[in-house]
Amino acid sequence: MAGWDRAALPGLRLGRWAYHRGEVVPASDPQLPLSTQALHYGIGVFEGIRAYRSADGLFLFRAHDHYERMLRGCRTLRIPLPGKPGDLVDITVELLRRNAHDEDAYVRPVAYKLSLLPGMPPGVFLSGLSDAMSIISYSLPVERLGQGVRCVISSWRRPPRDTLPAQAKITGGYVTSAFATDEARAGGQDDAILLDRSGNVAEATTANVFTVRDGCLVTPPTTGDLLPGITRDTLLTLIREAGLPVAERSVSPAELISADEVFLCSTGKGVVPVLAVAGRDVGTGAIGPVTAEVRALYAAATTMPGGIHADWLTPVMETQ
Repeated sequence: MAGWDRAALPGLRLGRWAYHRGEVVPASDPQLPLSTQALHYGIGVFEGIRAYRSADGLFLFRAHDHYERMLRGCRTLRIPLPGKPGDLVDITVELLRRNAHDEDAYVRPVAYKLSLLPGMPPGVFLSGLSDAMSIISYSLPVERLGQGVRCVISSWRRPPRDTLPAQAKITGGYVTSAFATDEARAGGQDDAILLDRSGNVAEATTANVFTVRDGCLVTPPTTGDLLPGITRDTLLTLIREAGLPVAERSVSPAELISADEVFLCSTGKGVVPVLAVAGRDVGTGAIGPVTAEVRALYAAATTMPGGIHADWLTPVMETQ
C-alpha cells in the first residue's frame, strides 16, 4: 500500500513522456550524474497530484494547491521553480495530454539540488548549487488503492518540525516512512501509523489519519508533526459541508485502537479504510458507514467538474 509495488498495483504504468529541466522528453531519456546532491543528501521537494477520469474527461485535482505547497517547500530549501504555480499546472496539463492516459493518472513533480557550482567545496549546502525540476506521470487507477489496510503503530516516530519541516514533502524525510513501512510489512501488515514526540498520533507513512467515534470524526491538528495534506483539507471541507461533526485535536494511541472507524487519506491513496490497528480489529473489522460516506463525498468532488467545487478541477482532456 505505502509504496509503488508493481505486484500490488498491476495498473501502474509510466507515461511515455516526462518534463525534465525545461523540456518535454521521452521518459526513458533523462539521466542524472552520480554526484547529484539530492541523491546524496535528500535535498529535494516533491508532490503527488492526481488526475481523475470521469464521463466528462480527465481532470487534474487541486493541482494549483499542490504547486503552491511545493513552492513553499522549495523556498525552504532555496530551490527556484521554473515558473509560478499556474505555469507548472500548464506544463503538467501538456505532459498529461502527450501521455494520453486512458484511466486515472498520478503526477510526480520533484525539484532538487543538482551539482556544486564552480568554486564550491564538497559539503552539505543549500546555496552554491545548481537546481533542477522533473515531472513524470503514471496511469494509476484509484480503485486499486481503496480496499482497506491493516496497520501497526510504528516504533519509529515522526520527525518533529524543529528537526525537519513538516509542512513540505522533503525527499530526505521519507526515509523514516520507509523504515516504518518495512517494519509493518515484516510483521505481515500493510502500513504503519507513526506517533509524534509527545506520543500522540501524527500520520501514517504517506497519509493523514482520521478516526470516528460515536459518529464524530477527529484528525490530528496541523500544528503537530504532520504534513498538512491537501486531501486532508479537501475532506475537512466536504465533511463540514455535509454537516458531519468533525474536530482537529490530538489523538492518543488508546483512542486510535478503540475507535469505531479509522481511515487514511492522501492524494495517491484517496480514502482508505483501516480494518485493524496493532492487531485489533477497528470496529467490526469492515468498512464503516462514516468512512463509506466520506469516500463517496470525495469521489464526487474529484469526478464532477460541474459540482460545487468545480474550481478544484483543471481539465486535461474533455470528452468530445
